Amino acid sequence: MKPVVFPFNQATRPHFAEFVFYEGFFTPQEVEKIRALWNQDGAVDATLSGGGKTTDETLRKTKLTFIGDTADNIWLYQRLGQLGIQCNQERYGYDLLGFHHELQLARYGEGDFFDWHLDFGAGEISHRKLSISVQLSDSEEYEGGDLQFMVNKNYYNAPRTKGTVIVFPSFIMHRVTPITKGVRQSIVAWLAGPPYR
Repeated sequence: MKPVVFPFNQATRPHFAEFVFYEGFFTPQEVEKIRALWNQDGAVDATLSGGGKTTDETLRKTKLTFIGDTADNIWLYQRLGQLGIQCNQERYGYDLLGFHHELQLARYGEGDFFDWHLDFGAGEISHRKLSISVQLSDSEEYEGGDLQFMVNKNYYNAPRTKGTVIVFPSFIMHRVTPITKGVRQSIVAWLAGPPYR
């Protein structure tokens, strides 16, 4: 029986990267406009996806509010969506359909963190293909709070420059280290698509 061989140029993605960052994608003025969307009255404790909407402060502790795709905010969805599509075309080649849920505005205060995890898993999060994180705080505004990726037991820190967008496959292991001082704000979003095949 002969083995099945896939053509090399069709079976691989030579430009794959565990994460890609775009420094200064949003201007300081745009970042302030986004930060102003924080809704203290609507803020909730972050929940864990997959097995249900539960909280587990041994794995994750942070506050969230949600950015609806209203007429005032559609520019943000369009900018992030276009960047995600461009990155996907250059790096991954996944089938994408659009955003998975509303954009989340996250706020990490002193003692907040999100331990090692994947954004991809069983149930409703099985459609996530690309994760997007937007750095909304100056690195001087807080200590700790590094967005880190684990690749073959090595840790890599994402840039902390305000306005930077980080895009990565949702199956890449990552975490936010505990905040020891100040506040870190970010956007979290996912582009979704049909199941892998």
